[in-house]
Amino acid sequence: MSASVVTFGEIMALVRDRVPGMLALTRDLQLGTGGAEGNVAVALRRLGTEVTWVGRVGDDSLGDLVVRELRAEGVNTHAIVDSEAPTGLMIKERRTAASTRVWYYRKGSAGSRLAPRDLPEELIRRAGLLHVTGITPALSATAAAATLHAVEVAQDAGVPVSFDLNFRSKLWTGQRAGAFYRAILPHVDIVFAGADEAALVVGHGHQPVEQGRRLAAFGPGQVIIKLGDKGCVARVGALEYRQDAIPVPVIDTVGAGDGFVAGYLSEYLLGSPVPQRLATAVTVGAFACMVPGDWEGMPFRSELGLLLDAEPVNR
Repeated sequence: MSASVVTFGEIMALVRDRVPGMLALTRDLQLGTGGAEGNVAVALRRLGTEVTWVGRVGDDSLGDLVVRELRAEGVNTHAIVDSEAPTGLMIKERRTAASTRVWYYRKGSAGSRLAPRDLPEELIRRAGLLHVTGITPALSATAAAATLHAVEVAQDAGVPVSFDLNFRSKLWTGQRAGAFYRAILPHVDIVFAGADEAALVVGHGHQPVEQGRRLAAFGPGQVIIKLGDKGCVARVGALEYRQDAIPVPVIDTVGAGDGFVAGYLSEYLLGSPVPQRLATAVTVGAFACMVPGDWEGMPFRSELGLLLDAEPVNR
């Protein structure tokens, strides 16, 4: 099996405050990039996995920034430059050290105009894995069609598909999202979901282990329920697993779930046993929490043991 990953979706420019406080009073802002699929791509590449990101950006400086950052991280980019729509924008406010608010300016953006014709089908067919999220289909009808088409191409070629529900309430309702999730789950091999996201599919009132069983009944052979600082539970085949989180000082949790996904997928492609996949997943997620930004804290594979080091200074 090839060890390469193909993913696609919208990566936006990101404006954030440098320190917690009221954004309206902040004069010291930082420009970067963010977006779930891009976060996963960077984390995978730092872990040593070859990865290609596919998407649309505007013919503007923010689009240049998105492509430049990805390429600087070693991610292969298949970027379509859209001269008729701008690159999307995300603004993040850390109101307190423990509370973050996010606003999106992405309606009519270049990324939302992704369509089935934009997808490099041969690249998907040669991949070791296709990774998609529930954010892309929420952007537009054409983006939803592109998501389903990509999964169909991968499935026809025997390429495993991973799907992170990644529900965004500012993009669509829970009812619409749940309906899409139920439609796509029979066609994916690995599914990631938070407990609240899983409830959109299987209903409320179930414990995470039971949620995993119910999601697996739709068809995925691997179901991982992300539980934040409580770790995760997983159902792979007929076996169930539990993994504790790694306690770390938290600066910003945005991107932690994407790091978790990348950690799991990197080990899956290496053929590692399930416990190792989950251990790497929570480790990468912990790293992502310790710095501001969506992807900047993702670790390199050589750094995975740092959180277990008793000696804080390596000389």
